[in-house]
Amino acid sequence: MWYNNILETIGNTPLVKLNKVTKHLQGTILAKIETTNPGNSIKDRMAIKMIEDAEKSGLLKPGGTIIEGTSGNTGMGLAMAAVVKGYRCIFTTTDKQSKEKIDALRAFGAEVIVCPTNVAPEDPRSYYSVSSRLEKEVPNAWKANQYDNPSNAQAHYEQTGPEIWEQTAGKITHLVVGVGTGGTISGAARYLREKNPSIKVWGIDTYGSVFKKYKETGILDKNEIYPYITEGIGEDFLPANVDFSVIDHFEKVTDKDAALMTREIARQEGIFAGNSAGSAIAGLLQLGHSLAADDLVVVIFHDHGSRYMGKMYNEDWLRERGFLQDKKLTAKAILAKRGHQDTVTADVQHSIMETFNLMKALNISQIPVTQQGMVISKVTESDILNALLDNAALKSAPVETIASKGFPFVDLNTSIDKISTLIDKDNQAVLVEDQSGKINIITQYDIINAISEI
Repeated sequence: MWYNNILETIGNTPLVKLNKVTKHLQGTILAKIETTNPGNSIKDRMAIKMIEDAEKSGLLKPGGTIIEGTSGNTGMGLAMAAVVKGYRCIFTTTDKQSKEKIDALRAFGAEVIVCPTNVAPEDPRSYYSVSSRLEKEVPNAWKANQYDNPSNAQAHYEQTGPEIWEQTAGKITHLVVGVGTGGTISGAARYLREKNPSIKVWGIDTYGSVFKKYKETGILDKNEIYPYITEGIGEDFLPANVDFSVIDHFEKVTDKDAALMTREIARQEGIFAGNSAGSAIAGLLQLGHSLAADDLVVVIFHDHGSRYMGKMYNEDWLRERGFLQDKKLTAKAILAKRGHQDTVTADVQHSIMETFNLMKALNISQIPVTQQGMVISKVTESDILNALLDNAALKSAPVETIASKGFPFVDLNTSIDKISTLIDKDNQAVLVEDQSGKINIITQYDIINAISEI
């Protein structure tokens, strides 16, 4: 058997039992693995549905341009369908989205415009506003508008909900979904509630988003809105696709808990899922006291971990945000083990011989070069030797004439693994600014000494 094109492979994603990350919960916890869709996310379902409905209604015409504001996954589904169907794509997204998502969109030939995150939706610079402007300016354009387009939720009413019902033989008791546009949770929940009104539906929200308070009070509180790191869930406005009537409860999850749980899902379950899966499981663990032994919970795993390699799956990124506290040595720990040590520097106007004598007196093989107190380059023994072998008269020349590219700078939370990759034959040390603003140098010797003391 074969398919006529890649779009025909969308859907029929597997349910997989979770065994370790949820081992302390009662009931059976199943993950709906949407990464097996061809675009590696659940957004493939609604992307093709929105396009097909727009074609039927005449809104999207042959050779037209698809425009959308997207965090990446919807854009991937739209771009994939556009390739098959012959459309052009222009997407707007925010600067908080992972580079991997943006690169993936461009890989399909889409044009991507990156807009600032920390502006209001109505601000002309926001990715919502820019996409709306482009729809008016670009000839033969159609904006998918995933937030308010009813085809979004309808796709999940027709596909995701029925799949879950069939795969669980109607035994599902809880549906847990991270909420962004609202299409997945609203469409799937509407279908499942028609089958069994007693099914509990839990939406996972993030701090900085408005959903939870609006559900509980009916108030859209602008004071609830602030920047957050978690991708794919939460909003600073109310999309039309969020049907609050079919959602029993919203649970907020911190950026840190979401990021760390994303990693744990891969490490404990062998499932390489995205940030919203981490949010969903972290939220479920917070609600776990509500579960009983005979409950059957389905959690949506929206997208693939490959789109978060530079973020949730990057230990240095996690450390920079204070999310990861482990036993692995960091620059801060290396400096602490070494103890106080003044960093010796040479000014750009020092002669080569003065610099060499300073290095000789202190028994060091490399030295940062400064200009008005700022480190701008470095000089090593090899630099001096090679210069004097070429021309002995250079002894009195300013050291800046032979200085080479400066040592790399790292921050205090940079891991020993990262530091080690930066130290090589061209860079024999790294520089780090401590909490007082003082510049410190870390050499290979310091790393070896720190490791030997573990």
